[in-house]
Amino acid sequence: MAKKDLPIIPSDRADDLHHLQFADTSDLTLFMAGNQFMVMEEIIAAFQKEHPDIKKIFYETLPPGLELKQILSGGAIFRDKVIDVHPDIYASVNEKAMQVLAAAGHILPNDYHLYLHNRLTLMVPAGNPAQIEAVKDLAADDIRISQPDPQNEDIAFHIMDMYRQAGGDTLVYRIMEEKRAEGTIIFTVVHHRETPLRIAKKTVDVGPVWATEVLHARTTGLAFDVIEPGEDLDQRAQINYFVCKLKHAPNIENAHKFFNFITSTPAQQIYERYGFLPHYRDL
Repeated sequence: MAKKDLPIIPSDRADDLHHLQFADTSDLTLFMAGNQFMVMEEIIAAFQKEHPDIKKIFYETLPPGLELKQILSGGAIFRDKVIDVHPDIYASVNEKAMQVLAAAGHILPNDYHLYLHNRLTLMVPAGNPAQIEAVKDLAADDIRISQPDPQNEDIAFHIMDMYRQAGGDTLVYRIMEEKRAEGTIIFTVVHHRETPLRIAKKTVDVGPVWATEVLHARTTGLAFDVIEPGEDLDQRAQINYFVCKLKHAPNIENAHKFFNFITSTPAQQIYERYGFLPHYRDL
């Protein structure tokens, strides 16, 4: 594929390309759903403790939609350079991504597994100056939203489902179309980096995020408040994380080891400490 046809990784996202120096020589390459960024260092450390021979690990914590585009395109552009690595493991919060990979021949049909859950919440500036009380309030003319873009961020589909449950298709259209035209919705490319920054600078009034990102933001000293949508709207029963091994993984044996680890009880317990909702299963 020509360079001009490859997806673009935003130039300021070096912090989501971990150990890029190993990209061409890695023992294991992971494309992990970006909202796991806060837990991955501990996950990698625990995995390498079990498998000390797997030393060089390159992993991405970009939005899974963007990572999927990389797989399908055979690479991506970062700061005018081509990153043409092929992952051994891919994780997403959208089962459709797994079906797309199967249709494209990158995995066998149904050769992916559910391993984790999460839920949505609303991050607002400290003091909640816009006085947002519920999801429906986001429709107001003067409410500025930091909104994940469904073109790249799988969280966007869960957020739209939350809008739909709160106010039907009318609310989805109001927020995703009308407010975009009005300039009161600002799309993100990498929401887990961009939304907290916008909240801190008060350039937006609210941003739908994962509950796990709120827990992480608390550890950074960021000043903000949280509006809980409620268990009937936060999508906890619908948000499923899936993981797969790529058929043509360069490091297939190491991919198998990581797959077994990430679906194991010790790994699930690490995720649980960071606010994720584990999905225990027998291996």
